[in-house]
Amino acid sequence: MIYLFLAFVLHSIFLSALWTLAALVPSLAVGARRLHNSGHSALWLLLGLVPFGVLALAIFMPQANTPDANKYGFPNGA
Repeated sequence: MIYLFLAFVLHSIFLSALWTLAALVPSLAVGARRLHNSGHSALWLLLGLVPFGVLALAIFMPQANTPDANKYGFPNGA
């Protein structure tokens, strides 16, 4: 929403690019944490760089957490 506001309402390419860079690292961290909670490697995030790779991420992200500890630790930092 913030990106759309900056890019289309204010017509500021600089501010929208700055927002994208500021949101990139937290977005990757949340994605890696979500994949680790479901027992997948964070390297799966690289699928977002290829066409239709986002579809595989759309399948992995909503999967339920592993009930016990996996090789990445306990789900939800417990």
